[in-house]
Amino acid sequence: MTRNRRPRPSLNGRELRLWNVGLVLALALLTALAVAAAVFYTGWDLLGARELKSERRIDSKTLFDLVKLSFGVVAGAGALVALIVAYRRQRVDEAGAHREATRLHTERFSQAVDKLGSDSPAVRLGGVHALAGLADDAPDHNLRQTCIDVLCAYLRLPFPSDPGDLPDPLPDGTSPTEERRNAHQEKTDLYRALREVRHTVLRLIGDHYRIPQGTHRSWQGCDLDLTGVTIDGNIDFSGATFSGGRVSFDRATFSAGEAFFVGATFSGGRVSFVGATFSAGEVSFVGATFSSGRVLFDRATFFGGEVSFDRATFSGGGPTFFGGEVSFDRATFSGGTVSFDHATFSGGDVSFLRATYFGGTVSFDHATFSGGDVHFDRATFSGGRVSFVGATFSGSGVSFLRATFSGGDVHFALTTFSGGDVSFLHATFSDGTVSFDRATGSAPGGLLDAVSTPASQGVSLPSAWLPANP
Repeated sequence: MTRNRRPRPSLNGRELRLWNVGLVLALALLTALAVAAAVFYTGWDLLGARELKSERRIDSKTLFDLVKLSFGVVAGAGALVALIVAYRRQRVDEAGAHREATRLHTERFSQAVDKLGSDSPAVRLGGVHALAGLADDAPDHNLRQTCIDVLCAYLRLPFPSDPGDLPDPLPDGTSPTEERRNAHQEKTDLYRALREVRHTVLRLIGDHYRIPQGTHRSWQGCDLDLTGVTIDGNIDFSGATFSGGRVSFDRATFSAGEAFFVGATFSGGRVSFVGATFSAGEVSFVGATFSSGRVLFDRATFFGGEVSFDRATFSGGGPTFFGGEVSFDRATFSGGTVSFDHATFSGGDVSFLRATYFGGTVSFDHATFSGGDVHFDRATFSGGRVSFVGATFSGSGVSFLRATFSGGDVHFALTTFSGGDVSFLHATFSDGTVSFDRATGSAPGGLLDAVSTPASQGVSLPSAWLPANP
């Protein structure tokens, strides 16, 4: 992702280029004379001075006025020259100050990177804090982004695995020697120390991303490339605003700890969890708002832990929304819990195209579908539990086109179908349990044809949806 990042223009970062002073002065004087002549001629014409009677002789008063005017012109030209020279001096001083700030930043950056590559975890920890401080004090955005890129790259580096407990007795039946115990303890201590360094990087990233954009120390709007990173500690983006930049958790593994996006706002930019694995821990988007931009969970795997989108709002930016997408295309739900309870879908595009559900729990209980489009097209429900209990479909387009229900439990009990377009066209019901008990409103399009009449085994429908007996 970092390779594709478009450089942002920085006025301070551009090379200072000044025109030749002689050329600038000549152009300034010519411009001043042209403007003065234009003003004089316009005033002459507006006051009707063209009919003035010419004088053969100039009296002393007129001559004195001409001399004063000449001195005024000379003084004005001198002031203009002084202004131009002062401006050039200021520009040169600013450029020099920026070069000096950049030089000092580079020196500190080199020292911080050297610390980050130290064999000592304590020195590495100091390097992490030094780089974070450098990002805060960077003279321009590009230098700040460089510091952030180095911290993200550190998280992507290979790190030692947990050595676990030393077996006692050993497989050969003997007890570990004191030397072996000490060596194993050293490995354990090193693993824990380096893990603490990684967790500190994650914590600092979250801390800076929660600071409002435009204020000192805020990293909002910067790119974060956490591709392939193992998140086994806490990272907190609660209340953060993703309105620009790119944030990548592609192929990341959430194996422990907590990742919070509680109350976060996704109103632009791109946040990607493509191919990510959620195997333990907790990832929370509770109360988050998705109003534009792109948030991608394509081909993500959920087989442990808990991922929550409870009370999240998918609004799409209103009726003029042209972008915005939350995608779970080809995601796999094989364990754990993924919850959209009380979420609101009022705009935008949320897609579960070709997603596979064969374990765990996916819940949309009491969710409201009042706008936008939600797609479960060609999804496969072969195990686990998928629940829409108490959900309301009042305006969205919700499609289960060619979805396959071949196992597990899918519940639409107490669901309200009062508007919008909900379609089960060409869906297949061959096994498992699909319940529409006490659902109200009209039957979704294509559902009765899909389940056949009488309903397929394992499919329960409200009596009001069934055709009257002949």
